[in-house]
Amino acid sequence: MVCLGNICRSPLAHGILQHLADKENLGWQVHSAGTGNWHVGNPPDRRSVLAARNLGYEIGAQRARHFSPSFFDEYDHILVMDKNNLKDVLALAETNEHKQKVRLFLVDEGEVTDPYYDNDLFGPVSLEVEQRCKEILEELRG
Repeated sequence: MVCLGNICRSPLAHGILQHLADKENLGWQVHSAGTGNWHVGNPPDRRSVLAARNLGYEIGAQRARHFSPSFFDEYDHILVMDKNNLKDVLALAETNEHKQKVRLFLVDEGEVTDPYYDNDLFGPVSLEVEQRCKEILEELRG
């Protein structure tokens, strides 16, 4: 799961999908990162932590990471929250195999709104992320 700073959207997706996969004993390893490095080592934004907690998920133990090209070899899927971050991640891909692992988190070219500058967006964004995580679980469980 990738967004800009790895403190709002991608930690929500990381925590929610990991929780859902663990609940079904799928043995998945879900992680998140940001294309920017400003928040490396920091926990998720307190508003994301609260929004996740309101839905029954705990994400407070996560720590922000910077996206690394090594992730193309470490992970089967790289899901990106918006088109700008998609462009940045694809620019780091060195092979077609790496590029094929990358896609937007939402379907149909949709973007997850960055709630960072609007407190009122954290609730709706967390619900959107939760719904999509449930869909991803069904898609990938196959």
